[in-house]
Amino acid sequence: MSIADEIKESFKKGTILTRLIYINLAVFVAVKFIQVLFFLFSTGQPGTFYILNWLAVPADFPELLTRPWTIFTYMFLHEGFLHILFNILWLYWFGRIFLEYLDEKKLLGVYLLGGLAGAALYILAFNLFPVFAQVLPVSRALGASAAVLAVVISISVYVPNYTINLIFIGPVRLKYIAAVMIVLDIISIAGSNAGGHIAHLGGALFGWFFIRQYRQGRDITKGINLAFYKLSGWMAPGKKLKVEYRKPGNDYEYNRQKAEKQQRIDDILDKISRSGYDSLSKEEKELLFRVSKRD
Repeated sequence: MSIADEIKESFKKGTILTRLIYINLAVFVAVKFIQVLFFLFSTGQPGTFYILNWLAVPADFPELLTRPWTIFTYMFLHEGFLHILFNILWLYWFGRIFLEYLDEKKLLGVYLLGGLAGAALYILAFNLFPVFAQVLPVSRALGASAAVLAVVISISVYVPNYTINLIFIGPVRLKYIAAVMIVLDIISIAGSNAGGHIAHLGGALFGWFFIRQYRQGRDITKGINLAFYKLSGWMAPGKKLKVEYRKPGNDYEYNRQKAEKQQRIDDILDKISRSGYDSLSKEEKELLFRVSKRD
């Protein structure tokens, strides 16, 4: 089997996390190849075609109206190697934790909607605050950072006490990592990449909002997932998507559901210890009753 065949097979059988990483890498390589070709055949004169201008999202509303696709393409676009390297690493690390507790459809939805939220806040801020008036016509944003941060913040809010080991630091809970990232983005707005840090905060805000709604029984990623499935069909090759619950088909799925349920029980028990049994909702009481009957 050739390398190309292995990559195709890995993409086809991989998780949404794997596919998102492959897409980001493929776009990066493709853009670099196109830039090399235009460089070799260009005359060096002003006005030479610059592909990033057509894929990065502009802050200027009139220009955005001529390139509406950029609100999606920008979140798969990277200019430098270190830029894509760190985004891919963060997506891989936190995406794996995300999939321990939540499913692949939610990961895709959080990534896409988090990226859109980042673009929206970036565009709004650059059109609202006078400090950006001079750079507004030429300002563009690119990178997966807002989408990745939406994944990071959502799972950090969902399981805040989940602990990972960091090199040179040791065990750290997700909530502290999330807090440091948000603070760094806020204090970096006055620096050279204000648009990027504002977009990060937009993604982070969506990640927080998604979990807040999910805990109340609402999955706000359903709409974009449904639209994406209908447009591409790449999420479930060879099978139609069925919205129903069945017995887990493998140990990984079983363990994920078990861990998610245990986390829910732990949250209910913590709530009882803080506020008493009467503070529980009807749904929480019923869940606790069902678990206690099985035990």
